[in-house]
Amino acid sequence: MAPPPDPTSPRAVFQIPRLTVLVAVTLTICVTPVAFAAPWLWLSYLIPLGIIAWVLRVRTTVDTEAVTVRGLLRTRRVLWQQISSLRLGRSGLRDRTGVRAVLTDGGELPLPAVHVRDLPQLAAVSGGRLPDPAGE
Repeated sequence: MAPPPDPTSPRAVFQIPRLTVLVAVTLTICVTPVAFAAPWLWLSYLIPLGIIAWVLRVRTTVDTEAVTVRGLLRTRRVLWQQISSLRLGRSGLRDRTGVRAVLTDGGELPLPAVHVRDLPQLAAVSGGRLPDPAGE
């Protein structure tokens, strides 16, 4: 298990825009007429609740020691020594401009809410472990 992060070290948090919660609230309003049409359709309220939970929970936190990926149900902290490279771009239907960390054991770790445009900030916080793609 990795040691806890130093609160004084620089860090960056990449998360889903909070404005997405407004989409879930709008969906809740739109689902209301359907939810009372039949006895079990009130379960359709679980969809907006799931969207809100996803927006508020999922994020990637990067500091000089490690990368912490927080998913909907679990959190994983990977030290920089365990990351060999980054995989950019299209690796699937959902992950068009996403970034994945390639681990030294050959596995991949998706970095939620991190995009190719975020690489300069990711390199700055990594403490020199990642080269700055915009640098000379």
